[in-house]
Amino acid sequence: MSEINIDELSARSIRILCAETVQAPNSGHPGAPLGLAAVAHTLFSEFLRFDPTDPSWINRDHFILSNGHASSLLYVMLHLSGYGITLDELKTFRSLNSRLAGHPESFHVPGVEVTTGPLGNGISSAVGMAIAQKHLASK
Repeated sequence: MSEINIDELSARSIRILCAETVQAPNSGHPGAPLGLAAVAHTLFSEFLRFDPTDPSWINRDHFILSNGHASSLLYVMLHLSGYGITLDELKTFRSLNSRLAGHPESFHVPGVEVTTGPLGNGISSAVGMAIAQKHLASK
């Protein structure tokens, strides 16, 4: 029997949390979060620079989830990264008065960089943010 490495265990844990998140309200899109779990784990654990205690840190990397219907993945990653989303709050996903809407809203949850929903909206926002960062860095 082969051993499962920590990255695979992490991706499996993310998938379970995403599945439970969309199961609680019996609403949501499980496909993209389940399929992107390993990618999200790799990005958040090895590449992205962020500080959950200072979500507006000027030198942070910006993770833009363009396909907003995969928001359960973003919320799970923010939970695991220490952004103050609890397991109990994950169970309120897509519920009335919950911060965890079906599409991420940047003004409700620290760590959500851009409100996304319409497909293609996230990529245009990300390009605009990158151009702005490049311009600011040149000053």
